[in-house]
Amino acid sequence: MNDFIPIEWDKINVYASSFSPSTVHCKNTKLSAYFAMYLFKHLVSMFDIVIPETWDPDFFRFCLFGRGFLAIFNHERYGVIPQPCVPFDYNVFYQPAKVTITNPLFKESVTRTIDKDCVLVKLQMNYSGILPLVSLYADLMALCVEAAGVNLVNSKFAYLFATKNKAGAESWKKIYDQIQEGNPAAFFDKNLMNEDGSPNWYLFTQDVGRNYITDKLLIDLKRIEHDFDEAAGIPSSNTEKRERLITDEIDSNKLSTECLPREIVRCVTRGFKKVKAMFDVDCSINYIGETI
Repeated sequence: MNDFIPIEWDKINVYASSFSPSTVHCKNTKLSAYFAMYLFKHLVSMFDIVIPETWDPDFFRFCLFGRGFLAIFNHERYGVIPQPCVPFDYNVFYQPAKVTITNPLFKESVTRTIDKDCVLVKLQMNYSGILPLVSLYADLMALCVEAAGVNLVNSKFAYLFATKNKAGAESWKKIYDQIQEGNPAAFFDKNLMNEDGSPNWYLFTQDVGRNYITDKLLIDLKRIEHDFDEAAGIPSSNTEKRERLITDEIDSNKLSTECLPREIVRCVTRGFKKVKAMFDVDCSINYIGETI
């Protein structure tokens, strides 16, 4: 598919439906975006990054953790600054060799050679940020909360009403609203009943509590967040206590939890050392969740 051909919504739906059901919407929703920002800030807050005061700390963290890398170079007007960039070319080890940097305040785009007149600080060895991890768990949390909201509404629904005309339907709606408002009693005209005096409504389910799973969904929500914390290396206490939890299991969990923080600290520290050697600028990163 040519990326430069304009595509309308109908073509996009046909393409996206091959891997995303049309009835399930996680991406590009406010609920998913909320959890993504929540998890992103939660993870980034676990790292203490020291950079020059002239560098914007929020911009630096967002570029580094969001994009996965940024270039630090000496600009003729702004001095030594960090900027998002586009790597290109490669060296003998198939690693990026050069970067292109653009900014609306630059007169023209800047091209630099990595480790010669710029430093490419990367978050992980594969140059990826944390957004894929954040997006995965944000979608799961959004689905969980959405399901809880729907269940709260459905768990209150218990009756079906059969009416002869629209006026009768409106009457039953008003009666139902009175019940939902908490009124101890509701009154209706006998004409709303069948001709033989039998009730004109049908019981949909007698055990409404059987359909109530919101409490379980909220527990699952905490489980998903705990799984994210474990995958991201964030210390958290699992409220689901298991009996006979042995020391080896605790140590194994601790080692798997520390994998991502170790990788981030190692990669970023390596880049900061190059920044110090090339520009004599002091930068550092520390993981404040636990000592690693």
